[in-house]
Amino acid sequence: MNGKEFLEKLKAEIHNAVVGKDEVIELLAVALLAEGHVILEGVPGVAKTTIAKSFANALGLKFSRIQLTPDLLPADILGTVYYDQRDGNFKIKKGPIFANVVLADEINRAQPKTQSALLEAMQERQVTIEGRTFPLEAPFLVIATKNPLEFEGVYALPEAQIDRFMIHIKVGYPDEEEELTMLARKDKGDFREVKQIFTRGQILRLINQVKKVKMSEEILRYLYEIISKTRKDERLLVGASPRAAEHLLYASKALAFLRGRDYVIPDDIKELAASILAHRLMIKAEYEIEGVKSEDVVREVLNEVEVPV
Repeated sequence: MNGKEFLEKLKAEIHNAVVGKDEVIELLAVALLAEGHVILEGVPGVAKTTIAKSFANALGLKFSRIQLTPDLLPADILGTVYYDQRDGNFKIKKGPIFANVVLADEINRAQPKTQSALLEAMQERQVTIEGRTFPLEAPFLVIATKNPLEFEGVYALPEAQIDRFMIHIKVGYPDEEEELTMLARKDKGDFREVKQIFTRGQILRLINQVKKVKMSEEILRYLYEIISKTRKDERLLVGASPRAAEHLLYASKALAFLRGRDYVIPDDIKELAASILAHRLMIKAEYEIEGVKSEDVVREVLNEVEVPV
């Protein structure tokens, strides 16, 4: 099975429960195959949770949902040790982080200590409970949702955690045709369950195929020039990190694979740059007041860097 066939089948199955959102589904597939993590940002009611659950169901992967709240503790996510009175032994009760696709709902509602509990899992793909380390089963994808309208009872995500999310996806309102289609299907009760159409083994094989996608020296230099230019931009307090460069490399290979190619072209990098870089860039206060946005900076950088032929 090639990448293009995989993506077409995945979209078709998810469309049983979700109308449209093709770009969101594609970016989730990119993150999965590039072994990254995702932030889904959007107002309530735009199907963020439905998309995440349908994505996991279609792939045949174990799914768990963590509803983050201010009183949630790290142990509620990772797991804890308990004493089993039946056999007189201490045992490990694993938390919801032990899944293939983990939906961290409203991540900015959790206190910093709890948010930081996700860092080891996201970066090292393992968790530590009472001094014992447990590996997380591959594939492992964290999908964190964020409501841009909430300002009370929320905590800013640490920069170190933001940098560990490969892709930032903004989920907007459906267009007129999509919303009318959605309402008509709701009226008729026409929504169907998303069934498993892939296996975990197939997904792991696809991930290995993505790693074999080629990137020429010219394309690699092009990617570096984009990253380097963000670090020199006077409007930015912080430019793109080396991890951001790695994420752009891996994601570009995954996108090329999903487009049916075994090599990366400049358009792959240009298409993903804003989703991968913008959420990591910090605008200086004086420019932020003037309305400069990180997405605008990324677009300008792409226009300035010479595209290899």
